[in-house]
Amino acid sequence: MKKLLFILIPFVFTVKIVAQTDWLIAPIPKKSEIKIGDKYLELNNGLIARRIHISPNAATTSFKNLVTGEQFIRSVRPEARIVLNGRTYNIGGLYGQKEHAYLLEDWIPNFKNNDADFQYQRYEISEVQPHFKWNCQTWASNKKLPTGKHLTLFFTQNSEGVKGIEVAVHYEIFDGIPVLSKWLSVENKSDKILKINQVVHEQMALVEEESAVVGKPEKMKKPQKLYIENNFAYNNAMRYELSDQATHWQIDSTYTSQVNYNYETPCVVEVYPFLGVGIDLMPNETYKSIRSYELILDSYDRERNGLARRKMYSTLFPWTTQNPIFMHLVSTDPTKVKSIIDQCAETGYEMVILSFGSGLNMEDDSEANIKKFKELTDYAHSKGIKLGGYSLFSSRRIDDETDVIDPVTGLPNKGAFFGHAPCLASQWGINYLKKLNNFIEKTGFDLLEHDGPYPGDVCASTKHPGHKGLDDSQWVQMQMQKQFYQGLNAKGVYINAPDWYFLDGSHKIALGYREVNFSLSRAQQKILNRQNIYDGTWDKTPSMGWGFVPLTRYQGGSEDAILEPLSEHLADYKQLMFQYYGAGVQACYRGPRLYDTEATKKVVKETIDWYKKYREILNSDIIHLRRADGRDWDGIMHVNPILKEKGVVLLYNPLKDNILRTIKLPLYYTGLTDKAMISVGEGSAKTYKLNRDYSVDIEVSIPAEGYIWLVVK
Repeated sequence: MKKLLFILIPFVFTVKIVAQTDWLIAPIPKKSEIKIGDKYLELNNGLIARRIHISPNAATTSFKNLVTGEQFIRSVRPEARIVLNGRTYNIGGLYGQKEHAYLLEDWIPNFKNNDADFQYQRYEISEVQPHFKWNCQTWASNKKLPTGKHLTLFFTQNSEGVKGIEVAVHYEIFDGIPVLSKWLSVENKSDKILKINQVVHEQMALVEEESAVVGKPEKMKKPQKLYIENNFAYNNAMRYELSDQATHWQIDSTYTSQVNYNYETPCVVEVYPFLGVGIDLMPNETYKSIRSYELILDSYDRERNGLARRKMYSTLFPWTTQNPIFMHLVSTDPTKVKSIIDQCAETGYEMVILSFGSGLNMEDDSEANIKKFKELTDYAHSKGIKLGGYSLFSSRRIDDETDVIDPVTGLPNKGAFFGHAPCLASQWGINYLKKLNNFIEKTGFDLLEHDGPYPGDVCASTKHPGHKGLDDSQWVQMQMQKQFYQGLNAKGVYINAPDWYFLDGSHKIALGYREVNFSLSRAQQKILNRQNIYDGTWDKTPSMGWGFVPLTRYQGGSEDAILEPLSEHLADYKQLMFQYYGAGVQACYRGPRLYDTEATKKVVKETIDWYKKYREILNSDIIHLRRADGRDWDGIMHVNPILKEKGVVLLYNPLKDNILRTIKLPLYYTGLTDKAMISVGEGSAKTYKLNRDYSVDIEVSIPAEGYIWLVVK
């Protein structure tokens, strides 16, 4: 009865059930396993299970949320699909299902295979292994790599043209989190060149969430409880959904009992690069597809689903939890660089970034240039400070020979995301990556701020040495970019990059803001920054986004927009720091210095000391309380059930008068179930009994145009 109550009413259950079932609050003791049954294999971690029948061929027949009992598979599909030498092949597959609205277990033994498909041969089981080397050299809230099980299914086909080709479908299931990963590899064991035109490594016929008699698929709801993210994402959107280039929702014309009159409900998901692969696979070479990560959700609640995604990032891609404290310097004059390094060391900062416009040129591989920055890096390291800098790649023009060629016009004009842009697989692009690697290695730089990474531009050139033509241009450039970032991770180099390369090694992306807003008044910036923080942390952890605090004039603006001289605008400077550090978000403090007087230095140091004292909880997940609108209080709350401080609340008052408010704090994700000890700042704590919905009502006084913070234990 308790289990049924949990399924129907998620937030009304006993403490015992919380501890056993809610993976967002308590660790799940069950480890991942591969169950070997009669004619099936099942990936199972106690939270989710995917069952793959392997006779007479292989196909997924169940994908299930084990906590709620919800089933996602309604119809059997092949495990993958590839186009080789211009011909399409299914990888695995079982046939004979007549009703596609649901799948019954007793139908499965009667399903047949198709001899034209790649046929299942064998399986292997191993432990989950990293996809690249991660060498963490900064503070991070999680330095552990994920654990779990890796299942590989092998397929062959003896048809003419694909003899000697082995396809392996890979699955990973992870401990303690309802996520399954999938990708595909192709090994050419023949003596012939194999053309790989396209690879669809995932296809599932899912239970639909729309009941529309008429309506086009682009206007109908896609299934909401299966979140899929892949590592083929770009376009500078700062959000994954707008960056994803490979998840495709299709209709299912075989599903003739669906409600939609024209069979146009989007209920089949496929994952593949839209423009294809287009590469030649030489004998004895192996191709590896993009990877997808499939997170099963148990709710339609925005906050809970956001917490699930953030937990996926911090668990499976722990480099995204690295969050060094950095300052952006606008000069490369050695005297000024050493001065700011000294200021960082004195105030508790950890990294100096030589910003855009500073004069840094990593492409200059002259002995004198490398010597200059090697000496500055050594000086920074002697003070316990890391040093790195900015490099521009994609939004620039090089020359007609180097820039991407528009396949429509055949010219290097207007064919790129930013208009003109170099092709990464041109000789210039190849040299660019070599020069950056050489510069970083020889100087000992600790960070690359990359503006921006490869944004998906295609190139019709047949003269660039890194790619053959239009067909392989996107795939090749994407692989070059990923390998570059993965190589930097192996060296311990931190990466700021305004594009979604998180799954392949980038560490931080912009929080999401309009740059020209930083030319507005300081009063406007304070509210807008809090809105940016609130909006930008639904799906990203605090460490995954950066904000901006221009200390000097930026994008224009009048005197009321800038903070310099810092000592004359100390209250605004302090609040901007508090807003960002309190949210766990690092901002680009861009200017010539961190402080100008002893009073300013004291404020900066006290703020950093406070941040470091509460660093673990301030880098923990955010619960969104009220968005800033300038009309009343606004605030956020960090939660972490495994820490001593279960929560930290930050509340702001934009009004010109002190306010007294009763605020409901939702404490469910703190893990507290009965009572909470809450203090204003580090004052005396008061005990509050939790309401039945795990909230407390607390009366607070917030000063005019000011802020307060609360600690929950």
